[in-house]
Amino acid sequence: MPAMARFEDLCRSLWDTSSEHAAQPALTGQAIVDAQRLLNVTLPSSLLDLLRHQNGGVVADSRDAFPTAQPTSWSADHVPFDFVMGIGHREDTLSILDTPYLVEEWGLPTAVVLVSASAPCWIGLDYRACGRHGEPSVTWFDAELRTELTLARDFRSFLEGLTAAEDFASMDADQTSD
Repeated sequence: MPAMARFEDLCRSLWDTSSEHAAQPALTGQAIVDAQRLLNVTLPSSLLDLLRHQNGGVVADSRDAFPTAQPTSWSADHVPFDFVMGIGHREDTLSILDTPYLVEEWGLPTAVVLVSASAPCWIGLDYRACGRHGEPSVTWFDAELRTELTLARDFRSFLEGLTAAEDFASMDADQTSD
């Protein structure tokens, strides 16, 4: 199967279709232009492709964690990825558009666009190394402990690396029962 077809399948299968929580209205071209202007960045095409399938929302259980090579405040071997922030202004729902406020409120680096949260921990597109119009890496931020960890070189690699959090719990249980 060609790489593009696999990515399209991933974009469709990422979502928990039983929940509309955290989803924004359907993404429009004008919303993308407005978001990039507000955030002063070029958003990765892989993120925009994902949000065109569904504009944010809860992630399926089969894709709700990202493995890490070093421990974080969350876990010894992974970080959670429960939902994706969409682009929009739906009441009581975090949005990528809330990034400027959240970055200031939590003391996060300014060259970041947040895409998921489990406050005080955040996952964001990190533009510090590539500039505001480059291809950002994906970074885990713990605002409380002031730590961070690069998770993936780009958003597409991040999406392709997602796995089920329950896999880690069963691995932890297997290790403690030995």
